[in-house]
Amino acid sequence: MTDDEERLHGRVLGERGPRVVFVHGLFGQGKNWTTIAKGLADDHRVTLLDLPNHGHSPWTDRVDYVDMAGLLAAELESYGEPVTLVGHSMGGKVSMQLALRRPELLRALVVVDIAPVEYPLQGGRTEDPDEEASPFAAFIAAMREIDLTALASRTDADAALRTAVPSRMVRSFLLQSLSREEDGDGWHWRLNLELLGRDLGELRGFPDPPPGAAFEGPVLWIAGSNSHYILPEDRDHMDELFPSTRLVRINDAGHWVHSEQPEVFLATLRRFLDVVE
Repeated sequence: MTDDEERLHGRVLGERGPRVVFVHGLFGQGKNWTTIAKGLADDHRVTLLDLPNHGHSPWTDRVDYVDMAGLLAAELESYGEPVTLVGHSMGGKVSMQLALRRPELLRALVVVDIAPVEYPLQGGRTEDPDEEASPFAAFIAAMREIDLTALASRTDADAALRTAVPSRMVRSFLLQSLSREEDGDGWHWRLNLELLGRDLGELRGFPDPPPGAAFEGPVLWIAGSNSHYILPEDRDHMDELFPSTRLVRINDAGHWVHSEQPEVFLATLRRFLDVVE
């Protein structure tokens, strides 16, 4: 690949003010953050990035958090100034890896509903033994089973996903990555589903940071009150790696907290930005 081919795809909103960069979670893309970004763009320069194997960014031959953090670091270096980095789920893990390896690139860090730990099958954790493990493998299987050559409409794709993905909100989120070919005659996923399915186990982990690494800058952790992705026992490890951490739980929200409670999420983020800037 050339340097341009290796760069992450991004979209910028806003023309002045401090830089804020958003990175999405598994199956997402930068545009998932558009609502929140528009709420900041009057006085911030906001960049929405697509991580590798998602959206318009390049596909790779493996899933690796350290590699993704390196690509993200290269993008942030090009800005010439520290940024506030906001990462959700998988993107939160990428953002934490970057903060622990290249802290000079960040003014502050916001981690959304994920902890620096290994997850069972890349899912949330619960004390309820009857609760299902993460459905992400089933999501991938359902998306791959859709015959794109015979697909007539996005509505038909929604119907095909309904059994594996009962939540309308989650189906809508997944279908944002289903795109028509430019000639209008076909469909394709803007997700490297084969690779993501193969390496789903890598995504549930969190590589060990460099010995003694810690990010001393301000960190805001935002969690959904109905989510099990951040548990009380995670706090000690969070504080060890990120000693200047504040944890906020948003009521009536699950793992996709910024989509479920966008107004509260935006207000929480703005209060944090007012302090760090």
